[in-house]
Amino acid sequence: MQTIRIATRGSRLALAQTGQVAEMLRQAHPEISTELVAISTCGDRLGGPLAEVGGKGLFTRELEDALRSGSVDVAVHSAKDLPAAMDGDFTIASVPVRQDARDALACRAGRLDELPPGATVGTGSPRRRAQLLALRADLHVVPIRGNVETRLKRAVGEAADMDAVVLAMAGLNRGGLARPYGQYIHPLEIEQVVPAAGQGLLALQSLAERADIAQQLAAIDHADSRLALHAERAVLRGLGAGCQSCLAIHVRRCGNDEWGGLAMVARLDGSDMVNLSCRSDCADAVGRDLLAELVKRGAVKLLADGSAEK
Repeated sequence: MQTIRIATRGSRLALAQTGQVAEMLRQAHPEISTELVAISTCGDRLGGPLAEVGGKGLFTRELEDALRSGSVDVAVHSAKDLPAAMDGDFTIASVPVRQDARDALACRAGRLDELPPGATVGTGSPRRRAQLLALRADLHVVPIRGNVETRLKRAVGEAADMDAVVLAMAGLNRGGLARPYGQYIHPLEIEQVVPAAGQGLLALQSLAERADIAQQLAAIDHADSRLALHAERAVLRGLGAGCQSCLAIHVRRCGNDEWGGLAMVARLDGSDMVNLSCRSDCADAVGRDLLAELVKRGAVKLLADGSAEK
């Protein structure tokens, strides 16, 4: 029996979502087995805000090294962590169906507008920070690191030290935390807080030369999810933006013959914010339109300035 070796980060969430991918593969190919290979990445080992320590490949470099060495056959990434400019010897061989792309506020107080004045909200994402401050300028938004459950407990646990944290719904669902903490989780609509490019998506990466692996992974590929990811990553590449940029991109099918897109770029304090939306007949066209309008509206300069506060 063939065994497909799957590289993953070692966090609870990464292991859970990679386990789900392995199960999808086993169902699609009963004749194969799977082996999960947990690998520690630079992003897992470093402390401090990701925007300060981050760079290309923060959560992916070690997994790509394992692919190149031949010690694994495929690597599972949260798509929003995968650098937009990928080395030519790699390919995204499969994109499973997108999960809930929304962000969520986790707190005891209720929805965002029910937080007390000056509430402390934790997030390590410049994108989330800017959009929160644009909605509630009074909030005290602070950087926060750690696995999903650790961050969640800082807002709703017995020893909570902040009023709320913002997390991805996909991570809460895949990690099995959405149900037990459901009373404290308040999804933020995509139009209210635009997600990061790739949010809710998994990218299954392999060596481009491994046609055999690509063929097996094709069984769990979801066409619309792949098209959306391709369009979102094209905008990132066009702007030279990284996963810790103060930039949001979301592309989705709106009907049989229509796709829609949302984009946001701003300074860290939520000022000079640009919000865009567009529709077209294909995902690629939506990505091209968003990119052209972002460039026209000064996104390149904002990102080059580091999306700094005024």
